[in-house]
Amino acid sequence: MRDRSSFEYAVIRVVPRVERGEFINVGVVLYCRARSFLDVRTALDETRLRALAPTTNVTEIQTYLKAFERICRGDSDAGPIGALTQRERFHWLISPRSTVIQTSPAHAGMCADPAAMLEHLMATEVHVGVL
Repeated sequence: MRDRSSFEYAVIRVVPRVERGEFINVGVVLYCRARSFLDVRTALDETRLRALAPTTNVTEIQTYLKAFERICRGDSDAGPIGALTQRERFHWLISPRSTVIQTSPAHAGMCADPAAMLEHLMATEVHVGVL
């Protein structure tokens, strides 16, 4: 069995009306320093979002989530934040904010395979894929 490494993650939330505090989970960002791993998965359930906030601009939300993904990957079009180290990008992405895209507080754990853990967290926290 491979050695397990510590990791941190946060759940990505869409908060269509910040003043109400209602949200739906739409993704997970996971960072594992020991394995040089930083990745994100998102899945926007438009039906759930429209049930929560019928007038929400879904295209705008998808644009924000794509920007979140570009920053996480460190893409060249992610601006100065995309040029930061993995650790710095992770902490920038999970910093508290009062916008439509927010994250949960950071959580920690141990795993042998960060990519598999990311998929597991998507299934359990966002309910994507098979539980």
